[in-house]
Amino acid sequence: MKFISSFYLLLTSLSRKLLKVIVMFCLIITIVLIFPTQAKSDSYLENSIPLSLMYSGPVYNFGGGGLDIDSAIQWMINQVRGCNSCAEKVDVIVIRDSGSNAYNQPILAMDGVDSVETLIISHRKNAQKQNIIEQIENAEVIFFAGGDQCQYLRNYRNTEVDKAVNSVIAKGGAVGGTSAGAMIQSDFVFNACSETVTSKTALKDPYQDITLDEGLFHRQNFQGTVIDTHFYERDRMGRLMTFVARLLRDGISDTALGIGIDEDTSLIVDKSGLAKVVGNGFVYFVLGDHLPEKCQPQTPLTFSRFKIWKKENGETFDLNHRPLTADYQVSVENGELDSSPY
Repeated sequence: MKFISSFYLLLTSLSRKLLKVIVMFCLIITIVLIFPTQAKSDSYLENSIPLSLMYSGPVYNFGGGGLDIDSAIQWMINQVRGCNSCAEKVDVIVIRDSGSNAYNQPILAMDGVDSVETLIISHRKNAQKQNIIEQIENAEVIFFAGGDQCQYLRNYRNTEVDKAVNSVIAKGGAVGGTSAGAMIQSDFVFNACSETVTSKTALKDPYQDITLDEGLFHRQNFQGTVIDTHFYERDRMGRLMTFVARLLRDGISDTALGIGIDEDTSLIVDKSGLAKVVGNGFVYFVLGDHLPEKCQPQTPLTFSRFKIWKKENGETFDLNHRPLTADYQVSVENGELDSSPY
């Protein structure tokens, strides 16, 4: 009898312990289901910024060609990670239609960069590949190298690359580019798919070899813009004026703002739309706010009172609240400028 009693007590004790174990196990399962751990990205990029970090973008950097302005690229990086000197790091993707990975080492040496990868996407079919798309989507900074804006438009428009870059903008990342890589980022783009267009030929015939396409990317504060680069060095004011006149005459935009960027110069733009010039040259903002008096095929351009703002290193232009009074005005009559536009 005494043995039976002892055995009963032993079973009772074991049952209580087993019950505690079961209850504890159920509690752990409940916690895991309600508060799942953050899944790690399966991207090849390692040590990327945690998804919980609030990016301070979107921000942009448009280079005029020639020497890249390192401080402008560093500014993009700092804006995305939300600090000028801290432990947070970003992953950078360089996109180009041809060329090498020459950007990798200089950018990798910048403060706050965890990795740099160059993607040479020279065919439209490559712009649909999942491994390429994932690399772009998982980056925080995108930079388009110089090249051929016609190839950029043909290969990337309405592709997964197009969508992936827009997703970086949407999450508050940074997108930059230089030369053709900057020109593709305005609201409208001179596609350069035909013969070379100079200021002289554009002013003589605003429709010869000039096609203006919608830009690849969607961003605030850039409505009605068209960017041109290598600006003063290649005397492109006349053709930018022609682009502006065409946007108005063709009914594409009620107002049109041309942005001409000199070589060795960048225009950096914060998320509020405040643009700042960085570098050795100038940036010209050319506004057309009325219909051209004469803009038709095989006829020289006539357009009165282009409003122009000329900005140098450190000066700003508010794209969100655009000024009304220009630094100066220049008119075009029968394809001839009435004064120096620079």
